[in-house]
Amino acid sequence: MDTGELAWGVTASALVLFMTPGVAFFYGGLVKAKSVLSMMMMSFGALGLISVLWILYGFNMASVSSPWAFSGNPFSDFALDSADNETLIGALFGATFAIITVALVSGAIADRAKFGAWLLFAGAWATLVYFPVAAWVWGGGWIMNLGHALGVETSVIDYAGGTAVHINAGAAALALAIVLGKRVGFGKGIHKPHNVPLVLLGAAILWFGWFGFNVGAEFLNGMANAGLIAINTLGATGAAIIGWLVVEKIKGGKATAVGASSGAVAGLVAITPSCANLTPGLGLLLGLVAGVVCALAVELKYRLGFDDSLDVVGIHMIGGLLGTVYLGFFATGTGLFVGGDAMQLFLQVAASGSVLVYSFIVALGIGWVINRTIGFRVRCEDELAGIDTVVHGEEGYVLETV
Repeated sequence: MDTGELAWGVTASALVLFMTPGVAFFYGGLVKAKSVLSMMMMSFGALGLISVLWILYGFNMASVSSPWAFSGNPFSDFALDSADNETLIGALFGATFAIITVALVSGAIADRAKFGAWLLFAGAWATLVYFPVAAWVWGGGWIMNLGHALGVETSVIDYAGGTAVHINAGAAALALAIVLGKRVGFGKGIHKPHNVPLVLLGAAILWFGWFGFNVGAEFLNGMANAGLIAINTLGATGAAIIGWLVVEKIKGGKATAVGASSGAVAGLVAITPSCANLTPGLGLLLGLVAGVVCALAVELKYRLGFDDSLDVVGIHMIGGLLGTVYLGFFATGTGLFVGGDAMQLFLQVAASGSVLVYSFIVALGIGWVINRTIGFRVRCEDELAGIDTVVHGEEGYVLETV
């Protein structure tokens, strides 16, 4: 690996790391003013905790020697003490994915979660779910080898994390939303974003960092597909913004800044697994479809009665499923409609469904245990007052009069 590739590996890792503060801004602007610090601290807590766990044992767990192993040995190179330079850069890049995946989950429990309980969940879920699933998808595990095990030449495609990141986080978010229950006064139009410019800033940072998220792994591949991945990351996101805003205009008569921001994230989510395996035109189509579908999907929580505060399920789980399954139809050379057969579609559905079910069940179990022991949710009166001062002893906005 030459110095340019190594330099891009470090740069891409920094871009992806910057995405977690982007999530903090995006989520922070969407909650009420008295909960903004609590929301943002969940992302920064994930930054601290998951960084440490990944270096200690997570990276070791995310690679397996046998396709049917649950995970790698967490103590095989404890704290990466024996890793060489290239391995350490690879570990750095992988750490940023682990961090943001955990941070994404927090959006489902905005305005009502204890910080300590969240950190306990984050550490347990990363250990039992994210680290093993990363091994299954990218580290030589069963999802990576499913096609070979079935005796076909086709393999599951998930270039940058439709299953391991977005479906994984979205399923866990759904589980936690069920465990913690609805916010006080939950209902359509009741909880409004307190700072829309903060939401736009967060979305902009996410889009910026996503070029590291999607193109980053090319430092391992000689940068062979960097151009295709980058243009798809641009195009699908732009198309998704248009799709979301059209739905908003038809349904409510107005195109909103929050809608544009959410549409951008939906497009980024959908293109994540497919960025290296779609032509640019099909990438645009995926983005447009993702914007429309996710704009409709965020309404499901009102119909089904679960309080996913910041639409992690509607954007990340649904968007991740859409982008991953879309490959079954349109993946270059293997998709059902572009020269392949139904096997690619079967593999994509099998991988997506397996990760969704596993993450949901384990997250539900972890959340239930925490809630039944130390408690996961703050008191209703603290929720109504705003939990920043109760949980962190600080206020997001202090207006002093002289």
